[in-house]
Formats: sequence, C-alpha cells, structure tokens
Amino acid sequence: MSGRPSRVAFDVFEPCRRWCCSRVSQPVSDLTRSASAEGLLEALDPEQRAVASALHGPVVVMAGAGTGKTRAITHRIAYGVQTGTFDPVRVLAVTFTQRAAGEMRGRLAQLGVQGVQARTFHSAALRQARFFWPKVYGGELPPIADRKFPLLTEAASRCRVRVDTPALRDLAGEVEWAKVSNVRPDDYARLAPKSSRTLAAFDPPTIARIFAAYEDVKLERGRIDLEDVLLCAVALLAEDERVAAEIRRQYRTFVVDEYQDVSPLQQSLLDLWLGGREDVCVVGDPAQTIYSWAGAEPENLVRFASRHPSATVIKLVRDYRSTPQIVDVANKILDAAGPTGLPGRVTLRSQKEAGPAPVYREYSDEVAEADAVARAVLKLRDEGVALRDIAVLFRTNAQSENFEQALAERKIPTVLKGAERFFERAEIRQAAVLLRGQAKAGDLSDDLVTTVTGVLAGAGWTQEPPTGTGAVRDRWESLSALVTMTSDFAAEHPSAGLADLMAELDRRASIQHAPLAEGVTLATLHAAKGLEWECVFIVGAHEGTLPITYAQTPAQVEEERRLFYVGVTRAKQQLSISWSTSRSPGGRGTRGPTRFLDPIGVRTARTEWTPSSPTSWERSSSAPRSSRPIPKCRVCGRGLLDPGARKLGRCEDCPSKIDQKLYDALIEWRTEQAESERMPAFVILTDATLTAIAETRPEDAQALRQIPGIGHTKLAKYGEKILNLCTR
Repeated sequence: MSGRPSRVAFDVFEPCRRWCCSRVSQPVSDLTRSASAEGLLEALDPEQRAVASALHGPVVVMAGAGTGKTRAITHRIAYGVQTGTFDPVRVLAVTFTQRAAGEMRGRLAQLGVQGVQARTFHSAALRQARFFWPKVYGGELPPIADRKFPLLTEAASRCRVRVDTPALRDLAGEVEWAKVSNVRPDDYARLAPKSSRTLAAFDPPTIARIFAAYEDVKLERGRIDLEDVLLCAVALLAEDERVAAEIRRQYRTFVVDEYQDVSPLQQSLLDLWLGGREDVCVVGDPAQTIYSWAGAEPENLVRFASRHPSATVIKLVRDYRSTPQIVDVANKILDAAGPTGLPGRVTLRSQKEAGPAPVYREYSDEVAEADAVARAVLKLRDEGVALRDIAVLFRTNAQSENFEQALAERKIPTVLKGAERFFERAEIRQAAVLLRGQAKAGDLSDDLVTTVTGVLAGAGWTQEPPTGTGAVRDRWESLSALVTMTSDFAAEHPSAGLADLMAELDRRASIQHAPLAEGVTLATLHAAKGLEWECVFIVGAHEGTLPITYAQTPAQVEEERRLFYVGVTRAKQQLSISWSTSRSPGGRGTRGPTRFLDPIGVRTARTEWTPSSPTSWERSSSAPRSSRPIPKCRVCGRGLLDPGARKLGRCEDCPSKIDQKLYDALIEWRTEQAESERMPAFVILTDATLTAIAETRPEDAQALRQIPGIGHTKLAKYGEKILNLCTR
C-alpha cells in the first residue's frame, strides 16, 4: 500500500513484548493455579463473581454507582489468567483516563497479574500507529501538535474571524466533537444543529469554515492532533489487512471500562480491533451518561446485547459506597425517568448500615445558602470530619464564588475541581482592570450599579443571557455574578463609590487567594464523576440551573437528571441538597427546587416550605453575610433587590406620596449646589434620593441618614440644608 491517507492517527505497538512477558513468570501446577483462582472468586459478591467467571463470548456488565465494577473486571482478568483461559500479554483493557488505567494496572499487580495492557483509547491507538506507520506509509508518524489554539487561531484568521481564548476553547471543543463523531467539515453545518450543537459565539457555517481551515493548517504544518490519533489507527486497521491481522493476533481479549462514554470513532476502533470476534467485556452505567455533548453515545452500552445476541448480561446492584437513605434518593431520581427514559439502568441496593436522612433546605437567597453550608462544614470539622472528606457540588462554574467566599471568611481551605477560582477567571480579571481604570478617571455615574453595568456592557455584558452554550455563556454567568455582588454591596453601603467597591473586591480576592492546604472540595457535578466523599452538599439545586436553562429537548433534560444522580451517588454517609428562592438578598423568591426532587416529595410540597430557620449546626458566633439588614419597601414592606428601587426606598410600582413642592425645592437647591461645586447635579444627589426625601420628609439627621444615598459624608456636607428645606 502506498500514499498517505487524507486522515491520520497514531499508536505504538511492541510485538517483542510477547516474547519477553511470556518468560516473566515461572510455570505453576494445575493444582496451585486452581486453588489460587478459587481464592479470587471467594473475595467477590455473587454478581461480581458472575462477572469474574464469565470468561467466554461477549459480556456486558451494567454496573451501578459504587458497586465495585473495577474490582469485578480486574478479578475477571486475574481469574482468566489463573485458569489459563487468558494469556495476559494478549489482553487489552481500555479505560478513559490515565488515572483509571493506572488504578487498573495497580490492582492487577496486587492480584499477581503481569503483562496485561491497561491503556486509554488514545494511548493504545498511539502505540499502534507509531509502530505501523513507517511500515505502511514510510517515514515517521507526523508529530502531535502541543496545542490546538495556535492552529485554530491561524484558521480563524484565514476565515477573517476574530477570536479570543474563550472562543478558541469553544472551537476546540466543537472540532473534537466533530472528529470523534465522524463528522467532516463539509457536513458540520448540516449535522451539528441536529445534535443540538449551539454556541453563543459562532453559527454552524462559521464553525464549519474554521474547522476546514484548521485541517488545512495542520496538513501544511505537518502536524496531527489527539483526535487524529484515533483516526490514524482506524485508517491503518481499515486500509491494511496486514496491520489488522497483526494487531488481532496480538490481542485476543478486550475489556472496555466506562463503555457508556464511548464515541462513534472509538467504537469504530474497537470493532476493527475485534475484527468480527466477540471476546470482549464491556462495563458501564447508563445512569452515569453525562458526556453526550462531548460525543459519547450511551446507545453502544444499552444496545450491546441486541448487537450481540449471545452476550452474557450481568447487573452489579450492591452499592458499597452509600447508605440506604442516600441510595433510596438516587433510585427515586432515576425511577421518575421511566423504563423508556433510561433503558438498562440498575436499581441499587445499599450494603451499608443506615445513616442520617438526607437534608433538603430552602434559603431566601444564594448568599444565605452559602453561609449555611459554610457553617455546616465548620461544624462537621469540629466534630472530627476531615475536610478532604467534604465536597460542595454545583452545576456551573459561576456558582462557586459565594461558597468560595463563605468558606474563606471562616478560614476553611478549599480545593477546586473543574472550575477556576472566581477572581482568577480571565473575564473577572479583565473586568477588574476596566473598573480600576474607571475609578481612576473619576466615578461620575448615577449610582454604583449603573457605573459597573456600564463598564461591563463595554466589555460585552448584556442584561439578557446569550443563547447557546460555551465560553460566551460562561463569561456572561461570571460577569452577572459580579453585577449581583455589586448590587449587594451598594445596598449595604449606599454612599460607597467605585473605589470602595474595588477595595471590597480586593479584600475578597485576597481571602480566597491565600495559600491553602488540603481542604473542602468545590467541584462542578461533571468534575465530581468518579470521585466520592463522606459528606456531600449539592447546592443551587433550583429550576433554571438544574436542569440548566439551555437544556431544551427531552434528551437534554434527561442528561441533566443523570448529572444530578451522579452528584447524589458521590455521597457515602451524609447528603445535603439545597436551593435558594432568589439570587440576591432581598430578591423576590420565585425559584423553586429542581423538578428532579419531585419523586421525593420536596418540589410538590413547595407551597408549604419556608426558608429554613437556623438549626444547631447553622448557628455561629460570627454573623453571616445574609444577616445584614436588607432594605425594605417603606410602602409594602417587601425586600428591595433592584438598585433603583433601593435608592428610591420603595418598589417602583408602589404608590408614591411625594411632596411636589418639596421635590421642586430640592431640585432647585441641587442645581445651585452643582453649579457652585462645578460638577454634575446627580453627583450631589440622584433623582431617586431626592424623590425618597420628598416622600418621607425627614425631620432630623437620624431620619435623613436612613434615606438610601445619604451616607456619612453627604449628611455632614448637605444635611443641614436639606433638613431646612424639609422643615420649612
């Protein structure tokens, strides 16, 4: 075969290893082998034993969370080797992460098994492609590009599209999805919308053009990327029978972990490795399919038995991780999906002793929720729970800031997974630079919130969220959190300016950036997969965030359900699920708990719930941020969230009892004062503050001080003149 294929991929192979590994271990008698093999089975429960002893033909294992799937498949390999059914050097165990591959190798070594190849799909493909590429095409396999970003930047430039780092991250994700899904650049614009691929920054035709240019740039540079690794291996196996025959002679038995996460391209590679044989064992959990957006196709697991009618189907149902109370919640969450919503799922049965009942808590706002969680963590620590055994899990990165802050204020160290610390995010650093520049130029805005939103609007922030997903949406979420933070600060400090806000942000950043040792894990639900903790707090579990707002189709909503299930099953002993009815203190409580709590009866009892009163573990000698007084409407008594309403001192739709003559007098006085001080009138006092004065007619300095916008400085400077007008 000659010529270079249009698509390339790579992997290294080592045939000589067969000769070496076959001589590593000394021969053992059949009696010794049998005794050792039976000992392996005795260490397993009945279902795990069924997995370990199913050594022939296709096998599919539906393994629920915490049921010991890695234990089962490593004992299967060891039992097959001990009984002489498997040749260890002809076994290939495929995982999805280097960590999982390393864990599998370690467990096999403990069981006395040497020579088994435990690798990721990419690692196995790379070994094969690097070995066979020179033999088939001549010359070495093209080098792998260190990063996609420089190549994507050039590709975007050729298409006359301006990109920044977040946009490049989105484009890289789309290119990766397309390649593992066998979607070519020419087909992307047509197929991406059908798979609900929507980015806020780019439309499908633009992405398709950049994708095509990216492939051209790689070819010109003589580089390949990680996805090409799989494509190269597929090309070698599909186009050269000699390569396929050699690899199939090398590997006779295959084990695939986390099979629900296999992409179409990885499935193609596995099929080529097998070459029509059925000596394969796949293990997965359809209930933990949370990466469909990255190209995973859980149908490979669900339909495995249909494609292999002779397959042995085994379900691992004994949960050794979580208490019966937690397992009951997890099962009920999945039960609501129905049999058609999640085919192939298992119903877990806890093997642990009973533990505390899961806790469901509703809070008035996100700040109160974060403070309550921080107090709970503090109490757990005082009771002897190690901080490394506690996790706070949330749906989006933007939710982390309140919890970072609440824990930092109590000097509780944290470790973030799957997210950057709030003040380290690029968009927040950029916003801080812009706001500092505005502060140096002079804060001449109508009020603090208007100033900040104006500056952020210049950086691309909008009142309404962008459509679609990706870095643009993530950036908007972070900047919106900064706007909310500003609103809260302005409500607590009515006379504060931009410089005061920047000092507060610097204070918060310094607390969160302090060097920290091992601590509480803060993680997104996606990043929590594969991990476990004694105590888990799932926070922000309200509609609009869980499921996320842009999960529109039934399939997308069901994936959000599975994501929630993954979070619940991370807890070993204690589980707390909480949500807040509003985003900020004083907001109207319109949010309810996630619909995924319906089968537990939490959401259906929504109208009977009130914000949780402090329990023993929530009380603390240090006042939480949520205990600061929230401005109330002087007419109806509701909390005031909108900055304009806070300045006014009442809801904008509540009736006004303004003294028009006093208001006119105040306007005239402010105009004269502004002229004498040579500054804009609104810098003296805003219209909203003058309206509040004319409506309340304060009679002394104490009453005037209660007006939003009248701080200590303005009271000392203008208080006497204003009171003279009010009492005249």
